[in-house]
Amino acid sequence: MFFQHIYDKSLAQASYFIGCQKAGVAAVIDPKRDVDTYLEIAKQNNMRITHIMETHIHADFLSGARELAALTGGKLYLSDEGGEGWEYEFDHIGLKDGDTFMVGNLKMEVMHTPGHTPESISFLLTDTPASPEPVMFFTGDFVFVGDIGRPDLLEKAAGMKGTQDKGAHQMYQSINRFANLPDHIQVWPGHGAGSACGKALGAVPSSTVGYEKIRNWAFRFHNDEDGFTRFLLEDQPEPPKYFAMMKKLNKVDRPLLTEVPKQKRLSADEVKEAMAKGVKLIDARVKTEFAAGHIPGSINIQGNNSFATWAGWLVSYDEPFMILAPEAQMEDLTRKLMRIGLDNVLGYLPSVEDYKASVGDLATVNVIDIDTLKSVMQEENIQIVDLRGATEYKSGHIPGADHVFVGTLPSNLDKVDRAKKVVVLCQGGDRATIGYSLLAKEGYTNLMNYSASMNEWIGRGNAVAH
Repeated sequence: MFFQHIYDKSLAQASYFIGCQKAGVAAVIDPKRDVDTYLEIAKQNNMRITHIMETHIHADFLSGARELAALTGGKLYLSDEGGEGWEYEFDHIGLKDGDTFMVGNLKMEVMHTPGHTPESISFLLTDTPASPEPVMFFTGDFVFVGDIGRPDLLEKAAGMKGTQDKGAHQMYQSINRFANLPDHIQVWPGHGAGSACGKALGAVPSSTVGYEKIRNWAFRFHNDEDGFTRFLLEDQPEPPKYFAMMKKLNKVDRPLLTEVPKQKRLSADEVKEAMAKGVKLIDARVKTEFAAGHIPGSINIQGNNSFATWAGWLVSYDEPFMILAPEAQMEDLTRKLMRIGLDNVLGYLPSVEDYKASVGDLATVNVIDIDTLKSVMQEENIQIVDLRGATEYKSGHIPGADHVFVGTLPSNLDKVDRAKKVVVLCQGGDRATIGYSLLAKEGYTNLMNYSASMNEWIGRGNAVAH
């Protein structure tokens, strides 16, 4: 058996390439949209991708299953569980609980594991030449290392009322079924630490059934289904805005993108003209460079592993947008964006210097230190805005600080007082700079960025409120 774990750090998303070397065939589970990764693995190992499998209709990334099928001729093996409203709307081989199929000499058994979503399935793999016993369990968003999938996404992100309680109880039943599997079976989940699909995902890539029964909080609620569901639903992180669109696009017959697109280089004048028409410019530089000098009205979303997540919060799928980043970085940024379906890139500007030379002056960020913060806190006409998530804010915030989550800031500008001096902060400064740029774009002028944020505030022993 050939096995390779593929991990996308930008979305904390795992996919799997599993092949039968004797037969020269392979399966891919939960592929990302830039599928050239899997084509290259197949080429290097002289294998044909014949089976393309999904654990559920994903909400956190745009699946590359159909792109991969179009390029390889492989068949789509997808869930037919979940009932009305949960059907994939394109041709596929439908899977039900207990179904089995072979990938060469590798046996795949389907287990219906609802809870995260009604149609969720997991795959139990047996390497038949080696042993008649199953050895690997691909759980998707059902069981993670140290956590389990959240059942509230459908309600919070997709607006499907009444689904989270039902999903929590389904998850309890699925967990009990998982507990009956042999302890030695390896668990390979769909996500790792940093994903919004759970609240306490572990950083290691895999586990075992036995280890999870010892370590995972979900197995502590013996015969206490109500306690389990309450704990599962509380303190889940805010689901990114783009999740609702992913749920839709992964279900329907959408246009395919079978190669990474090349982006058009824009001139400074083209950027200026587009911005005047309301087109957003995303500045992907690090926050310190943005603070030192940026194009007025641009939004800072650093081109790191969180780039796609924040772009998904702040860019709509029906609007074109531009990126400020050097040409060498554009392929990486394009891949990150295409993994969540943000394909409407008008083009890129490689440098702010081009803009400064031909268009006009740059703006700077008013970054303040802790001593300045303490000084302005004594003034009456001041508002401190904490841009972290709700759970972070509740765990401890600067006394008197108001809470507005940065992802929802554009729709909550009424909570930020234009007549006051406004200080923004977060945990370590990244989100504070995003928030600062959003407010500056909206015409707020009396802004301050306490970039060191809660890490410094708490680290120096200052008081917090709860």
